[in-house]
Amino acid sequence: MPKKTDSAKAIKLAVLGASLAGIAAGAYFVFGPKGKKHREHAKAWAIKMKGEVVEKLETAKEITEPIYLNIIDAVTKEYKKGKKASQPEIEALANDLKKHWKTMSKLAIAAKADLAKSTKSVVKTVKKATQKKA
Repeated sequence: MPKKTDSAKAIKLAVLGASLAGIAAGAYFVFGPKGKKHREHAKAWAIKMKGEVVEKLETAKEITEPIYLNIIDAVTKEYKKGKKASQPEIEALANDLKKHWKTMSKLAIAAKADLAKSTKSVVKTVKKATQKKA
């Protein structure tokens, strides 16, 4: 039977996978097909806003489309209050980030599959080790 630390490792790997998915979405935005255009128009507030979205994605226990969209809406609301940029610019960035859900979900599924494989191998290793001791 797996130890309790195995489940803690699995949770850490899930958080790591979610973090990587968030970073990948940011990288896609900057280096993707329209990346040159995006880089030309990028401003300090936009980079900070994307960073805050990634941070909130990292802390989320689970990432689904509604959660992803709610995180973007929450950060957008904060930026609108702070008047760090014009309303249309903030909305445009928020809408662009929302469009990347499909890319995010593909990366999250891939990370989840990798997590499942690594968890299975940990369980098998633990079972083999306990069988050898018995």
